[in-house]
Amino acid sequence: MTGALSDLKVVEMGQLIAGPFCGQLLGDMGAEVIKIEPPGGGDPMRLWGLAQGLTWEVIARNKKSVSINLRVPEGQALARRLIAEADVLIENFKPGTLEGWGLGPDDLRRDNPRLIVARMSGYGQTGPYRERAGFGGIGEAMGGWRRIVGDPDRPPSRMGVSIGDSLTATYGALGVLAALHHRERTGEGQVVDAALYESVLQVMEGLVSEYASGGVTRERSGAILPGIAPSNVYPCRDGEYMIGANADPIFRRLCTAMGRPELADDPRYRDHLSRGRNQAELDDLIASWTRQLSVDELEAKMLAASIPAGRLYAPADMLADPHFAAREAIVAIDHPRWPGLRMQGVFPKLSATPGAVRSIAPQSVGEHNREVFGRRLGLSEAELESLSASGVI
Repeated sequence: MTGALSDLKVVEMGQLIAGPFCGQLLGDMGAEVIKIEPPGGGDPMRLWGLAQGLTWEVIARNKKSVSINLRVPEGQALARRLIAEADVLIENFKPGTLEGWGLGPDDLRRDNPRLIVARMSGYGQTGPYRERAGFGGIGEAMGGWRRIVGDPDRPPSRMGVSIGDSLTATYGALGVLAALHHRERTGEGQVVDAALYESVLQVMEGLVSEYASGGVTRERSGAILPGIAPSNVYPCRDGEYMIGANADPIFRRLCTAMGRPELADDPRYRDHLSRGRNQAELDDLIASWTRQLSVDELEAKMLAASIPAGRLYAPADMLADPHFAAREAIVAIDHPRWPGLRMQGVFPKLSATPGAVRSIAPQSVGEHNREVFGRRLGLSEAELESLSASGVI
């Protein structure tokens, strides 16, 4: 089987996370992704992560690396030739950068009217803030995320991953798919404009509406979602366990599992609004019960009562769990440096044209220069040597 996007050619100019993760998503579904890196050091993501180089192995899988110095006219001309035969260009430079290189969407689409340009930036391609520098954390702050994450008596927290970048990449990929559908009908490409702060804003549920029409401002609430109870992480003798029993029938089953069936009819807890008003008290009551149990004992009770609940997984738990294995949520990759390298599998799963990890991340900057520039674009060995010697590739 081949991936659903196996007939697509993608050129990726992005670096770090937002642009490259968008490229990973398309590559995982079968697209051929050619990543342009600056000669020498390449994408800084090659050095990022708690274990140096392993984040790169995930975000650069299913890609080919070519090196081009986009700051010189010869490099810009080479990139233009590459993009002229592509379906999609991904970039996450500061707005105006491509235009300054003569590689803006209007310029490129004169050569290739079917081209789709996915542009990821902090604040978008329009508006008074468009030229401001913006990383994922800044987008999370402006989009409302950072202000509401953490405990109410402490400064805002962050997630342990760069969620703003990943959301922008995901929305960018969604935009590319919508643009491809439009191109199928019209033959015309277009620009996909994905801003970091707006990508975060999209997942903020009713935050804006609750304030604008209800006069309510969401604040930091720690481990809970105010008014949604019980739904929390509860202590056990040997760890912690998540229980989500906030729907009336499920809460009734939880009360029975606790040996306290009468709580389901208690005026303080008998419906959603009552439980929300008495959330802290109810959480304390449940915690006093869970503390008496081990995680295994509590999980057995939750499974028997069909209550949504689960362990707080660390990587070791994921690698040992049979469900992860059965669904190939984590896969093992043949790799010369890390034999049997484990990483997340391709998602979402398609029944007829599933994606796959077809190749490892490029191990060197410009690893595929000869394949792409030589065999595809027709550059001779002498031309490649000259471009390399002058620092263009």
